[in-house]
Amino acid sequence: MLVPESIVHMLKPWADFYSHSKGTETVVQALHIGGLLLGGGFGVAADRGSLRAMRVQASERTHYVQELAAVHVWVLTGLTIVALSGVAMLTADIETFFGSWIFWTKMALVIALLINGYIITRVENGLIQDSSDRSPHWGTMHKTAVVSLVLWFTITIAGVSLVNLT
Repeated sequence: MLVPESIVHMLKPWADFYSHSKGTETVVQALHIGGLLLGGGFGVAADRGSLRAMRVQASERTHYVQELAAVHVWVLTGLTIVALSGVAMLTADIETFFGSWIFWTKMALVIALLINGYIITRVENGLIQDSSDRSPHWGTMHKTAVVSLVLWFTITIAGVSLVNLT
């Protein structure tokens, strides 16, 4: 895929500034990795907690359900930082990334992660209503935690591949 020349021209001032400012490039990349660390760190820890919660009695899971709700703000903050810094990196080298199948695969994985996160919040709301051992929400929580773990690590691999293979 070729990016329209008008977009390349419009983004040229930013691309020139970014490519000639090691400080800006460093800050943007640090924000991207830091956002991944923040969002992914909390997300992976919450997923681990979800998987561990499956092994205890329902009466002991109440605290976990409350704790899970508190994690979402950190995950969303991290993802917001990743998205904003990602747009900065994309627009600094639009010609390279726009035509990259790795880039578009990574974006599809990010969308899948966001959809999975939405499902997790719906399941969480269901668990607030019914966190008994018989609640079908626990099974869904287990599946979404596994999917989330796979997505976080796959997105990280895609990001590294994007830098090294594009």
